[in-house]
Amino acid sequence: MFKNIPFNRVEWVTSGFLIFTALLTVTAVPAYFYYFGWDWFLFAVFLFYYPATGLSITVGYHRLFSHKSFKAKWPVKLFVLLFGASAFENSALWWSSEHRKHHKHVDTDDDPYDISKGFFWAHMGWLMFKLKPDTPADNVYDLRKDKLVMWQARWVHGIAFFMSFILPTLIGLVYALTTNAISPLAGALGGFLIPGVARVVLVQHATFCINSLCHMIGSRPYSTSHSARDSWIAAIFTMGEGYHNYHHEFQWDYRNGVKPWQLDPSKWIIWFLSKFGLTGDLKRVPNERILLAETRETKRQLNDQISLFKETIQSPANDLIIQTLSSLEELGDRLTEISNELQTAARDKINLSKSKLNELSLEVRAMLAEIKTTEKLALA
Repeated sequence: MFKNIPFNRVEWVTSGFLIFTALLTVTAVPAYFYYFGWDWFLFAVFLFYYPATGLSITVGYHRLFSHKSFKAKWPVKLFVLLFGASAFENSALWWSSEHRKHHKHVDTDDDPYDISKGFFWAHMGWLMFKLKPDTPADNVYDLRKDKLVMWQARWVHGIAFFMSFILPTLIGLVYALTTNAISPLAGALGGFLIPGVARVVLVQHATFCINSLCHMIGSRPYSTSHSARDSWIAAIFTMGEGYHNYHHEFQWDYRNGVKPWQLDPSKWIIWFLSKFGLTGDLKRVPNERILLAETRETKRQLNDQISLFKETIQSPANDLIIQTLSSLEELGDRLTEISNELQTAARDKINLSKSKLNELSLEVRAMLAEIKTTEKLALA
Protein backbone atom coordinates (compact mmCIF):
# COMPACT_ATOMS: atom_id res chain seq x y z
CA MET A 1 0.00 0.00 0.00
CA PHE A 2 3.00 2.32 0.36
CA LYS A 3 4.75 1.56 -2.93
CA ASN A 4 3.31 4.61 -4.74
CA ILE A 5 4.29 7.11 -2.04
CA PRO A 6 7.28 9.20 -3.20
CA PHE A 7 9.24 8.86 0.05
CA ASN A 8 12.23 10.62 -1.49
CA ARG A 9 10.06 13.73 -1.83
CA VAL A 10 8.54 13.71 1.64
CA GLU A 11 9.12 16.77 3.82
CA TRP A 12 9.68 14.65 6.92
CA VAL A 13 9.83 17.40 9.54
CA THR A 14 6.71 19.17 8.28
CA SER A 15 4.82 15.91 7.73
CA GLY A 16 5.80 14.61 11.14
CA PHE A 17 4.66 17.81 12.85
CA LEU A 18 1.30 17.90 11.03
CA ILE A 19 0.58 14.24 11.75
CA PHE A 20 1.85 14.20 15.35
CA THR A 21 -0.02 17.33 16.46
CA ALA A 22 -3.22 16.05 14.83
CA LEU A 23 -2.86 12.71 16.61
CA LEU A 24 -2.25 14.47 19.94
CA THR A 25 -5.38 16.56 19.41
CA VAL A 26 -7.66 13.57 18.82
CA THR A 27 -6.10 11.34 21.50
CA ALA A 28 -4.30 13.29 24.23
CA VAL A 29 -6.84 16.12 24.49
CA PRO A 30 -9.84 13.79 25.10
CA ALA A 31 -7.68 11.78 27.52
CA TYR A 32 -6.83 14.99 29.39
CA PHE A 33 -10.51 15.86 29.82
CA TYR A 34 -11.21 12.30 30.97
CA TYR A 35 -8.53 12.32 33.67
CA PHE A 36 -8.50 15.98 34.75
CA GLY A 37 -11.93 17.26 33.76
CA TRP A 38 -13.00 20.58 32.29
CA ASP A 39 -11.47 23.90 33.35
CA TRP A 40 -12.97 27.23 32.33
CA PHE A 41 -9.73 29.18 32.66
CA LEU A 42 -7.86 27.00 30.17
CA PHE A 43 -10.84 27.23 27.83
CA ALA A 44 -10.74 31.03 28.18
CA VAL A 45 -7.04 31.01 27.24
CA PHE A 46 -7.97 28.93 24.18
CA LEU A 47 -10.73 31.43 23.30
CA PHE A 48 -8.12 34.20 23.33
CA TYR A 49 -5.40 32.27 21.55
CA TYR A 50 -7.51 30.89 18.69
CA PRO A 51 -8.77 34.23 17.29
CA ALA A 52 -5.46 35.94 18.10
CA THR A 53 -3.64 33.34 16.01
CA GLY A 54 -6.26 33.08 13.28
CA LEU A 55 -6.58 36.85 12.86
CA SER A 56 -2.80 37.20 12.81
CA ILE A 57 -2.81 34.95 9.74
CA THR A 58 -5.81 36.55 8.00
CA VAL A 59 -5.20 40.18 8.95
CA GLY A 60 -1.41 40.03 9.14
CA TYR A 61 0.14 37.35 6.95
CA HIS A 62 -2.60 37.58 4.32
CA ARG A 63 -4.15 41.02 3.95
CA LEU A 64 -1.30 43.14 5.37
CA PHE A 65 1.88 41.43 4.17
CA SER A 66 0.81 39.34 1.17
CA HIS A 67 -1.50 41.89 -0.46
CA LYS A 68 -0.55 45.23 1.16
CA SER A 69 -4.26 46.04 1.30
CA PHE A 70 -3.70 48.40 4.23
CA LYS A 71 -0.87 49.84 6.31
CA ALA A 72 -0.22 49.13 9.99
CA LYS A 73 1.79 50.68 12.80
CA TRP A 74 4.52 48.63 14.45
CA PRO A 75 2.46 47.43 17.47
CA VAL A 76 -0.02 45.77 15.09
CA LYS A 77 2.80 44.32 13.01
CA LEU A 78 4.55 42.95 16.08
CA PHE A 79 1.35 41.36 17.38
CA VAL A 80 0.49 39.59 14.10
CA LEU A 81 4.10 38.48 13.62
CA LEU A 82 4.25 36.94 17.11
CA PHE A 83 0.88 35.24 17.04
CA GLY A 84 1.13 34.48 13.33
CA ALA A 85 4.29 32.52 14.07
CA SER A 86 2.34 30.58 16.70
CA ALA A 87 0.21 29.06 13.92
CA PHE A 88 3.32 27.16 12.78
CA GLU A 89 2.72 28.29 9.18
CA ASN A 90 6.31 29.51 8.80
CA SER A 91 7.34 33.16 8.54
CA ALA A 92 5.29 36.00 7.11
CA LEU A 93 8.00 36.40 4.46
CA TRP A 94 7.75 32.78 3.25
CA TRP A 95 3.96 32.67 3.59
CA SER A 96 3.53 35.85 1.54
CA SER A 97 5.89 34.64 -1.16
CA GLU A 98 3.97 31.38 -1.60
CA HIS A 99 0.64 33.17 -1.51
CA ARG A 100 1.66 35.68 -4.16
CA LYS A 101 2.72 32.76 -6.36
CA HIS A 102 -0.71 31.24 -5.80
CA HIS A 103 -2.49 34.36 -7.05
CA LYS A 104 -0.15 34.82 -9.99
CA HIS A 105 -0.38 31.20 -11.16
CA VAL A 106 -3.75 30.09 -9.76
CA ASP A 107 -4.97 26.71 -11.04
CA THR A 108 -1.75 26.00 -12.91
CA ASP A 109 1.23 23.76 -12.20
CA ASP A 110 3.14 26.76 -10.79
CA ASP A 111 0.43 27.36 -8.19
CA PRO A 112 1.91 26.02 -4.91
CA TYR A 113 -1.48 24.70 -3.77
CA ASP A 114 -3.03 24.00 -7.16
CA ILE A 115 -6.54 22.59 -6.65
CA SER A 116 -6.37 20.70 -9.94
CA LYS A 117 -4.01 18.27 -8.17
CA GLY A 118 -6.85 17.33 -5.83
CA PHE A 119 -8.26 18.22 -2.43
CA PHE A 120 -5.47 16.64 -0.36
CA TRP A 121 -2.72 18.37 -2.32
CA ALA A 122 -4.32 21.81 -2.02
CA HIS A 123 -5.19 21.23 1.64
CA MET A 124 -1.86 20.04 3.01
CA GLY A 125 -0.14 17.71 0.53
CA TRP A 126 1.83 20.61 -0.94
CA LEU A 127 3.46 21.06 2.47
CA MET A 128 4.16 17.36 3.01
CA PHE A 129 5.62 16.59 -0.43
CA LYS A 130 7.88 18.54 -2.78
CA LEU A 131 7.28 17.51 -6.38
CA LYS A 132 9.84 19.96 -7.72
CA PRO A 133 12.60 22.21 -6.34
CA ASP A 134 11.59 25.30 -4.42
CA THR A 135 11.48 28.47 -6.49
CA PRO A 136 13.29 31.52 -5.12
CA ALA A 137 11.32 33.97 -3.00
CA ASP A 138 11.99 36.79 -5.44
CA ASN A 139 8.53 38.34 -5.15
CA VAL A 140 8.81 39.79 -1.64
CA TYR A 141 11.51 42.43 -2.01
CA ASP A 142 9.11 44.95 -0.48
CA LEU A 143 8.82 42.85 2.69
CA ARG A 144 12.58 42.40 2.94
CA LYS A 145 12.78 46.14 3.68
CA ASP A 146 10.65 45.68 6.80
CA LYS A 147 12.89 45.10 9.84
CA LEU A 148 10.16 43.43 11.90
CA VAL A 149 9.31 41.02 9.09
CA MET A 150 12.96 40.10 8.66
CA TRP A 151 13.43 39.71 12.43
CA GLN A 152 10.53 37.28 12.53
CA ALA A 153 11.82 35.39 9.47
CA ARG A 154 15.17 34.89 11.19
CA TRP A 155 13.78 33.62 14.49
CA VAL A 156 10.40 32.24 13.41
CA HIS A 157 10.87 28.69 14.71
CA GLY A 158 11.95 29.83 18.16
CA ILE A 159 9.14 32.39 18.31
CA ALA A 160 6.63 29.76 17.19
CA PHE A 161 7.74 27.23 19.79
CA PHE A 162 7.66 29.78 22.61
CA MET A 163 4.34 31.39 21.65
CA SER A 164 2.59 28.10 20.85
CA PHE A 165 3.80 25.69 23.51
CA ILE A 166 5.98 27.27 26.21
CA LEU A 167 3.81 30.32 26.95
CA PRO A 168 0.47 28.42 27.18
CA THR A 169 2.16 25.80 29.37
CA LEU A 170 3.51 28.52 31.69
CA ILE A 171 0.11 30.23 31.82
CA GLY A 172 -1.54 26.95 32.83
CA LEU A 173 1.15 26.25 35.44
CA VAL A 174 0.98 29.72 37.01
CA TYR A 175 -2.81 29.50 37.10
CA ALA A 176 -2.63 26.17 38.91
CA LEU A 177 -0.01 27.36 41.42
CA THR A 178 -1.79 30.62 42.25
CA THR A 179 -5.38 29.34 42.48
CA ASN A 180 -5.02 25.69 43.52
CA ALA A 181 -8.07 25.07 41.30
CA ILE A 182 -6.23 22.24 39.57
CA SER A 183 -2.93 20.46 40.11
CA PRO A 184 0.27 21.95 38.63
CA LEU A 185 0.49 18.95 36.29
CA ALA A 186 -3.07 19.47 35.08
CA GLY A 187 -2.45 23.19 34.61
CA ALA A 188 0.79 22.81 32.67
CA LEU A 189 -0.41 19.87 30.58
CA GLY A 190 -3.76 21.51 29.90
CA GLY A 191 -2.07 24.72 28.76
CA PHE A 192 0.20 22.73 26.46
CA LEU A 193 -2.61 20.66 24.94
CA ILE A 194 -5.66 22.95 24.72
CA PRO A 195 -4.54 26.51 23.85
CA GLY A 196 -1.31 24.96 22.58
CA VAL A 197 -1.49 21.86 20.40
CA ALA A 198 -5.24 21.72 19.70
CA ARG A 199 -5.37 25.42 18.81
CA VAL A 200 -2.45 25.04 16.37
CA VAL A 201 -4.16 22.14 14.59
CA LEU A 202 -7.52 23.94 14.33
CA VAL A 203 -6.01 27.18 13.03
CA GLN A 204 -3.86 25.34 10.52
CA HIS A 205 -6.75 23.36 9.07
CA ALA A 206 -8.90 26.49 8.92
CA THR A 207 -6.14 28.06 6.80
CA PHE A 208 -5.78 24.90 4.73
CA CYS A 209 -9.54 24.89 4.00
CA ILE A 210 -9.19 28.23 2.22
CA ASN A 211 -6.74 26.64 -0.21
CA SER A 212 -8.84 23.49 -0.67
CA LEU A 213 -12.56 23.81 0.10
CA CYS A 214 -12.78 27.44 -1.03
CA HIS A 215 -11.58 26.33 -4.46
CA MET A 216 -14.15 23.52 -4.62
CA ILE A 217 -17.37 24.42 -2.81
CA GLY A 218 -19.43 27.59 -3.10
CA SER A 219 -20.54 30.17 -5.65
CA ARG A 220 -18.63 32.24 -8.18
CA PRO A 221 -20.57 35.51 -8.45
CA TYR A 222 -17.65 37.63 -9.65
CA SER A 223 -15.68 35.42 -12.03
CA THR A 224 -15.47 31.86 -13.33
CA SER A 225 -12.01 32.40 -14.81
CA HIS A 226 -10.52 30.73 -11.72
CA SER A 227 -11.62 28.06 -9.27
CA ALA A 228 -11.95 30.30 -6.18
CA ARG A 229 -15.42 30.27 -4.62
CA ASP A 230 -17.43 32.22 -2.07
CA SER A 231 -18.59 30.15 0.91
CA TRP A 232 -20.36 31.71 3.89
CA ILE A 233 -19.83 28.49 5.82
CA ALA A 234 -16.06 28.69 5.34
CA ALA A 235 -16.15 32.36 6.35
CA ILE A 236 -17.39 31.37 9.81
CA PHE A 237 -14.28 29.42 10.82
CA THR A 238 -11.71 31.30 8.70
CA MET A 239 -12.23 34.80 10.13
CA GLY A 240 -14.01 35.96 6.96
CA GLU A 241 -11.68 34.45 4.39
CA GLY A 242 -14.44 32.29 2.90
CA TYR A 243 -15.45 34.89 0.31
CA HIS A 244 -12.67 33.67 -1.88
CA ASN A 245 -14.11 34.34 -5.33
CA TYR A 246 -14.29 38.03 -4.50
CA HIS A 247 -10.80 37.95 -3.04
CA HIS A 248 -9.24 36.42 -6.14
CA GLU A 249 -10.97 38.96 -8.34
CA PHE A 250 -10.04 41.95 -6.12
CA GLN A 251 -7.08 40.79 -4.06
CA TRP A 252 -5.94 44.30 -3.10
CA ASP A 253 -9.19 45.05 -1.20
CA TYR A 254 -8.78 44.89 2.59
CA ARG A 255 -12.24 43.30 2.71
CA ASN A 256 -13.26 39.81 1.65
CA GLY A 257 -16.92 40.01 2.61
CA VAL A 258 -18.14 43.21 0.96
CA LYS A 259 -21.87 42.76 1.40
CA PRO A 260 -23.43 44.11 4.63
CA TRP A 261 -24.63 40.64 5.64
CA GLN A 262 -21.33 38.84 5.01
CA LEU A 263 -19.30 37.74 8.04
CA ASP A 264 -15.75 39.12 7.88
CA PRO A 265 -14.17 39.65 11.33
CA SER A 266 -10.80 40.38 9.71
CA LYS A 267 -12.30 43.35 7.88
CA TRP A 268 -13.95 44.62 11.05
CA ILE A 269 -10.71 44.37 13.05
CA ILE A 270 -8.76 46.30 10.38
CA TRP A 271 -11.46 48.98 10.25
CA PHE A 272 -11.69 49.19 14.07
CA LEU A 273 -7.93 49.61 14.44
CA SER A 274 -8.00 52.38 11.84
CA LYS A 275 -10.18 54.45 14.17
CA PHE A 276 -7.28 54.54 16.62
CA GLY A 277 -4.65 55.29 13.98
CA LEU A 278 -3.12 51.81 14.24
CA THR A 279 -4.02 50.93 10.65
CA GLY A 280 -4.52 53.17 7.65
CA ASP A 281 -4.71 53.47 3.87
CA LEU A 282 -7.43 50.84 3.75
CA LYS A 283 -7.81 49.92 0.09
CA ARG A 284 -11.35 49.42 -1.23
CA VAL A 285 -12.52 48.44 -4.69
CA PRO A 286 -15.09 50.99 -5.97
CA ASN A 287 -18.66 49.71 -5.80
CA GLU A 288 -19.05 50.33 -9.53
CA ARG A 289 -16.26 47.85 -10.30
CA ILE A 290 -17.69 45.24 -7.96
CA LEU A 291 -21.14 45.45 -9.54
CA LEU A 292 -19.56 45.45 -13.00
CA ALA A 293 -17.87 42.12 -12.21
CA GLU A 294 -21.18 40.68 -10.99
CA THR A 295 -22.98 41.97 -14.08
CA ARG A 296 -20.43 40.49 -16.46
CA GLU A 297 -20.62 37.13 -14.71
CA THR A 298 -24.42 37.23 -14.85
CA LYS A 299 -24.21 38.02 -18.58
CA ARG A 300 -21.86 35.07 -19.08
CA GLN A 301 -24.31 32.77 -17.31
CA LEU A 302 -27.11 34.16 -19.46
CA ASN A 303 -25.19 33.48 -22.67
CA ASP A 304 -24.56 29.92 -21.49
CA GLN A 305 -28.24 29.56 -20.68
CA ILE A 306 -29.33 30.80 -24.11
CA SER A 307 -26.95 28.34 -25.78
CA LEU A 308 -28.24 25.50 -23.59
CA PHE A 309 -31.81 26.47 -24.32
CA LYS A 310 -31.24 26.49 -28.07
CA GLU A 311 -29.56 23.07 -27.90
CA THR A 312 -32.39 21.46 -25.94
CA ILE A 313 -35.45 22.81 -27.77
CA GLN A 314 -36.95 20.79 -30.54
CA SER A 315 -38.11 22.18 -33.85
CA PRO A 316 -40.73 23.43 -34.37
CA ALA A 317 -40.71 25.26 -31.03
CA ASN A 318 -43.96 26.15 -29.28
CA ASP A 319 -44.97 29.69 -28.35
CA LEU A 320 -43.77 29.33 -24.72
CA ILE A 321 -40.28 28.33 -25.82
CA ILE A 322 -40.07 31.18 -28.31
CA GLN A 323 -41.31 33.66 -25.71
CA THR A 324 -38.83 32.41 -23.09
CA LEU A 325 -35.92 32.64 -25.50
CA SER A 326 -36.97 36.15 -26.49
CA SER A 327 -37.12 37.15 -22.81
CA LEU A 328 -33.61 35.82 -22.23
CA GLU A 329 -32.27 37.82 -25.16
CA GLU A 330 -33.96 40.95 -23.79
CA LEU A 331 -32.27 40.30 -20.44
CA GLY A 332 -28.97 40.06 -22.30
CA ASP A 333 -29.52 43.44 -23.93
CA ARG A 334 -30.33 45.03 -20.57
CA LEU A 335 -27.28 43.45 -18.93
CA THR A 336 -25.12 44.87 -21.71
CA GLU A 337 -26.57 48.34 -21.03
CA ILE A 338 -25.88 48.05 -17.30
CA SER A 339 -22.38 46.72 -17.96
CA ASN A 340 -21.58 49.62 -20.29
CA GLU A 341 -22.90 52.15 -17.77
CA LEU A 342 -20.79 50.67 -14.97
CA GLN A 343 -17.72 50.36 -17.18
CA THR A 344 -17.97 54.04 -18.10
CA ALA A 345 -18.35 55.00 -14.43
CA ALA A 346 -15.34 52.87 -13.43
CA ARG A 347 -13.18 54.16 -16.28
CA ASP A 348 -14.01 57.82 -15.70
CA LYS A 349 -13.95 57.40 -11.89
CA ILE A 350 -17.56 58.52 -11.59
CA ASN A 351 -19.15 57.60 -8.27
CA LEU A 352 -22.74 56.56 -8.85
CA SER A 353 -25.19 57.39 -6.08
CA LYS A 354 -25.91 54.74 -3.49
CA SER A 355 -29.56 54.56 -4.57
CA LYS A 356 -28.53 54.10 -8.21
CA LEU A 357 -26.10 51.31 -7.31
CA ASN A 358 -28.74 49.60 -5.17
CA GLU A 359 -31.24 49.87 -8.01
CA LEU A 360 -28.83 48.31 -10.51
CA SER A 361 -27.75 45.65 -8.04
CA LEU A 362 -31.35 44.58 -7.36
CA GLU A 363 -32.03 44.49 -11.08
CA VAL A 364 -29.01 42.27 -11.75
CA ARG A 365 -30.00 39.91 -8.92
CA ALA A 366 -33.54 39.67 -10.26
CA MET A 367 -32.14 38.79 -13.67
CA LEU A 368 -29.89 36.13 -12.15
CA ALA A 369 -32.89 34.58 -10.38
CA GLU A 370 -34.81 34.55 -13.67
CA ILE A 371 -31.86 32.89 -15.42
CA LYS A 372 -31.77 30.13 -12.80
CA THR A 373 -35.53 29.59 -13.19
CA THR A 374 -35.11 29.29 -16.96
CA GLU A 375 -32.29 26.80 -16.46
CA LYS A 376 -34.69 24.46 -14.68
CA LEU A 377 -37.12 24.83 -17.59
CA ALA A 378 -34.41 24.04 -20.13
CA LEU A 379 -33.32 20.92 -18.26
CA ALA A 380 -36.87 19.70 -17.63
